[in-house]
Parts: sequence; structure tokens; C-alpha cells
Amino acid sequence: YCIAHSFLLSLCSYSSGLFVCAAAIRCSCDPARSVQCYRATEIPREIPFTTRRLYISHSKIKQLQFTDFRRMSVLEELVLSCSGTESIENNTFKALSTLKSLELCKNQLKQIPTFLPSGLEILRLADNSINALHASDFAGLMKLRVLDLRNNLIATLPPSAFSSLYNLQSLILDGNNLESVSAPLRLPRLKYLSMADNKLNSFPTNFFASFQSLHFLSLSGNFLTKLPLDLPKSLLSLKLEKNQLKMVRLRDVKHLENLSEFLLSENQLISIDGAQVLPNLTTLELSKNQLHTVPLRLPSRLQKLDCSNNLIQRVTAQDFQGLQDLKHLFLDNNSVSTFEAGALQQCAQLSNLALEQNLLSSIPLRLPDTLARLDLKGNDIEDVGEQELKDLKQLQVLNLRNNKISLLDRKVLEYLPRLRHLYLDGNPWNCTCDLLRTRRALVAKGTDVRGGQCAAPAQSRGESWMSSKKILQQCKDNLSSTERGKEDRKKMKPNEASSAGVNTDDDYYDYELD
Repeated sequence: YCIAHSFLLSLCSYSSGLFVCAAAIRCSCDPARSVQCYRATEIPREIPFTTRRLYISHSKIKQLQFTDFRRMSVLEELVLSCSGTESIENNTFKALSTLKSLELCKNQLKQIPTFLPSGLEILRLADNSINALHASDFAGLMKLRVLDLRNNLIATLPPSAFSSLYNLQSLILDGNNLESVSAPLRLPRLKYLSMADNKLNSFPTNFFASFQSLHFLSLSGNFLTKLPLDLPKSLLSLKLEKNQLKMVRLRDVKHLENLSEFLLSENQLISIDGAQVLPNLTTLELSKNQLHTVPLRLPSRLQKLDCSNNLIQRVTAQDFQGLQDLKHLFLDNNSVSTFEAGALQQCAQLSNLALEQNLLSSIPLRLPDTLARLDLKGNDIEDVGEQELKDLKQLQVLNLRNNKISLLDRKVLEYLPRLRHLYLDGNPWNCTCDLLRTRRALVAKGTDVRGGQCAAPAQSRGESWMSSKKILQQCKDNLSSTERGKEDRKKMKPNEASSAGVNTDDDYYDYELD
């Protein structure tokens, strides 16, 4: 492609697949009929007329003119981003009959370009300064499927502006100045609607009624105090994080029988009950609310439950009855001090359990043997015993940072054959030679360990018990003395050794310096 258009290259200095069309403009082309340019101050005149895809970025092109693309009769995709473009002459794109995708993001446009080609399927105008939509803006764009207007200054949504967009499937309006919407939008084929990070506090009745194909709806980051009514039953995902919801009446959404994802984090919910009315729900996120208990009557197909950053104090078996599909449970950053033994036994597929930053004094008993990750960082745990960990044969990651653990028996590790990552720092370790035997076992297993520092004895305080040569040498010296004692005992008769109560099993480890 580049060789075929040597007239273009002859006007430029060519080096390593790049040609410089002016002192500051750099462009490159490839055999797929694509051209990429940056540092331009205008649309380069030398771009081949057979170009199908044109990408221009990080340039300084204040205005696009009608003549800029006149020769590009087969252009299918045009991207002009991060170029400081403020205005576009009328009819600049009208003659581009083959154009399917137009992206003008991160510029300084104040209005929608006029007379866009009727064959356009994708229009992205994110991160500009567009402050209003008009009835004529999208006229004739019957084939448009994607419209991205995020991060502009749009304050109202006149229904007439969207009246031509019969085939629109995705509409993104995040980060604008929308405070209210008046009439419903007639977009019968819309599947994806995002109006996050605006100033919306309510919706008129039947606003969502016409969205009979809608699968994804995000209203996060607004000022909603109650669930919108008349949500389409076709919804698969509903995002309502970062609003001002104090109560959610799930009977108002029980018609959403296909809903799979329901996100309600960062609201003001005190309780939520009866989510079983949503039979296909697999993800429920309730982080950063004011819940005092785990929600009751959860749907049986739930796979992910996030109740982190709440005020939950107790976890009981009743909370998790019938959740045989649950895989990910987040209860971190609560006030959990009581965790009923076997509370999660019905969660036969649970692989990820987050309990960090709570008030637990011990590792919960009878956790599911399917766990692959267990996070207990920042609790009040003092002991790590066999009873708590003996069934966790699948555990790969164990986080015990910032607890009150001083001892760790290496025998406990024998119950964790698949352990790959162990986080133990931030505990008041008593660095005896027994702990160094545990270190030896961890190294032998190939476990990645963050061991932390010794709190005792005094001469080892501040030393890293996983890497300190000083501690290793001390234990090596102690063991050498023990070995000399063994040599003396070998001179004793077997029955003498036995009668002296000496354990003849050699379970000592010789610690070598790292």
C-alpha cells in the first residue's frame, strides 16, 4: 500500500516505516490501507485517496474544513482525538458515503457536527464541551448503533433529538449535567444505556417503558433516593452505585426475572431482604452501605456477594442457606466478631473468602474445603491451629497480616498442600528456632512468604525471620550443640536411650545460611 503510493512518500522523508510530511507531522501507513498521524496542525493533503482508516491524535487542528476529506471516497473509519478541535465546517463529513465509524473524542467541540453521513454506525464524541442536543443533530442516521456522548456538558435530553435513531443499541451519557429527564426516549432496539455520574434524582413514569430490548442500565453516581419504576423486564444488569438510596423494595423489581447483576454499593441502605424474587441473580454488590446483618433470603444462583464496608457483626449459618453456587464472598471491613462454625458449609463452590479488617479472635471453624483464597488480614487472631485449616486442601493464598500471631507450627502447613502465597507480616513474632523450622518447611514447599519482623526475643527484635542471617546462625549453632548431644547418646544402649525418655526420631533440620 505504501509502495503503491510512492508519490506520498516522495514528498516525505521515509525511515523505518515512517514518513514525515512536515517538520512536525509524522504519519505511518500499512498494507491494510490505514494511516496514522500525530503532531499535525491540519489534515495532511498527501494522505492516499484509497485510505480506509485514518487515525489522527495528539495534534493541533483547531478547525476541520469541508475540503479536508473530499478526496477520501472510500474512508470507513475516522478517528481524530486529542487534537484541540473546536469547530467543524458544515458538510465536512457529508460526502463520506462509506464512513461507518467517526470518533472525535477529547477535543473542544461545542456542538454535534452537522450533516453526518447516513451510513454512520458508530459516533463517539466523548470528552468535549457539547452543551445541548437539537432535533436535527442525528437526523437521517437510521443505521447508527453506538452513540457515545460521555463527559460533555449536556443538561437536557430532548426526545426529538433521538427520533431518527431507530437502530441505536448503545447510548452513553455518563458525566454530563443531566438533572432531570422529561419524556421517554423512543429507542426500541437499545440494549445498553449508561447515564452514570450526572445529577439525576428521579425519572418520570414510563420513562423506561419503551426500552423493551434493554439489557444493561447504569444510573450510578446520581442523586436517586428510590428505585426507578417500570424498568424493562429484559434487563440483565442494573447498576445503582453511589446514589442516596436508603431503602430498596425488591417487590418493585420482581418482574426483572432475567436480572443477573445488581450493584447497589455506596448508598445508605440499612437492610435489604428478599432478593430471592430475582431468581437468576448471580452478582449482588452491597459494599459501603449501613447494613447490620447479612441480607436474608438470597437467590440460590448467587455466585458473588459483596457486603464489605458495612456494620455487620455476626455471621450465621442461616445467612447462607441454599447458596450452593456462591463462589466469591466479601465481608471485609465490617465489625464481625462472631462467625458461627460451619456457617458456610452449604456454599459448596466457595473459592474466595474475604474477612480482612474485622474483629475475629480466631480463624472460623469448618470453612468450605473448596477455598482457594482466604483473607484474614487485620483481625485479632492469636493462634493458627490444625482444626481451623485441616480441611483446606485447595487453599492457594492465605493472608494473616496484621494480627496477633506469635507462633506458627510447621505441622499446620502439612494440611495446605497447594499453598502458594502466605502473608504473615505485621504480627508480633516470637522468633524461636521452632519458627525457623517452619521457615524451612515453607521454603521447601516453594511458598511465596511475607514473613514480617520479630517482636521477641529482645536480641532478634526488628529482624526479618524469613531472611535474617543472624537468627539463622543462632539456630544453626543451637542445633550443632544438639547434634553433639546426639553423638553422646549414640554410645548409650538402645534400652538406655529409651529409658531416658529420649525421642530417637530425627526431626531436626540443619539450617544453612542463605
